[in-house]
This record gives sequence, structure tokens and C-alpha cells, in this order.
Amino acid sequence: MSTGALARVVRGAGARRAARAAEHCDMCRAPVAATHRHMLDTARGEMLCVCVPCTLLFEQQAASNGHFRLVPRRRRRLAPLSTESLGVPVGLAFFVPDADGGVEAHFPGPAGPAQAEVDAAAWRRLGEEHPELAALEPGVQALLVNTVRGQQHHWIVPLDDCFRLVALVRQEWRGLSGGGRVWPEVERFFTELTEDD
Repeated sequence: MSTGALARVVRGAGARRAARAAEHCDMCRAPVAATHRHMLDTARGEMLCVCVPCTLLFEQQAASNGHFRLVPRRRRRLAPLSTESLGVPVGLAFFVPDADGGVEAHFPGPAGPAQAEVDAAAWRRLGEEHPELAALEPGVQALLVNTVRGQQHHWIVPLDDCFRLVALVRQEWRGLSGGGRVWPEVERFFTELTEDD
């Protein structure tokens, strides 16, 4: 085999690997851009990547999508609020309301997020003090809180931001306390959040 032929084989194999590694829409298998929307499959609890046409389709049919919920893009920074009444044992957590009025707390950790049911009455009282929490879209938006090491970050975010934070914590955690890498990375995650209506 000539050098030119070998180079073509190597380039072809690299192109095939890159094509397999590129992200595709989980609904129609079309390629998706690096910045794309997500949809939550509530039946399986999975986040799906969606292309622009599927995003538009699900935005138009929002009321009749069954177990598929398009994740909104809206992010809003909130003034510091106390989640103590919710029984939160840690400073890094996100709270996801469901359509039935319940709320689940998630605590990112090295093995993934731990979960706990939040007292519905305590959540209602917090919502009365902070009316912006009533605007959370059930299942696909969350109240995200970071009070670790004196931080004061309180955000309304799309659920995919919470999934990214969970992945970051799992990737960077070392030892019992997280090690030296996880907390600076968590702080960077929060400083890079931007408000997006």
C-alpha cells in the first residue's frame, strides 16, 4: 500500500470515528449543533438531545407531548433565600417541583445525586415568600442552590444545567470531602451561569 493510500485510510477511519462521536437528535437521529436543546423523557427520567426541527415541533405541541417535556432555556439569578425550612442537609442542592405539587431535592455527590422528598407545606411557604418560585415549570426547571464555603448562589435554571452540575461533581470528586478540584470547579460552574430569558 502506498503512503498516499495509507493516509487516505487513516483519514477515512478518523472521519468515521468523528461522525460516530458527533451528537445526534435522540428523536429523529439528525445531527445536532454543539449548542442544542434538550427534552426530558419523564417516563424514563432521561435527558434527550433534540435538533432544531424537533424543538420547533415540540414547542408547537407543548400541551400534547405526553411524557416528553421540552426543557426551557430560562435562567434567572435570585436574591439569596433560606432553604433551611426545607430540611436541606447540605449546601449544594437543586429542587424540582412536579406537576402534582410535590418537590424533590437532589444533592450532587460522587455517586450521583441523592434524593429526598421536600415537605410540600414548607415549599409552599417558601414560594409565598419568593413568588418567582411559582414560575418553575414542573419537572424541567429547578431551584439551584450553592451555599458551600460561604457561596450565595440561588438560581432558577433548566434541568439540564442541574444534570451538567451532577456530571461535574462526579467527575471531579476525590476522597471523602471532594478533594482540591471539585469545589473550585463548582464555583466556576456558578460564575459562568448567565441569565437567559
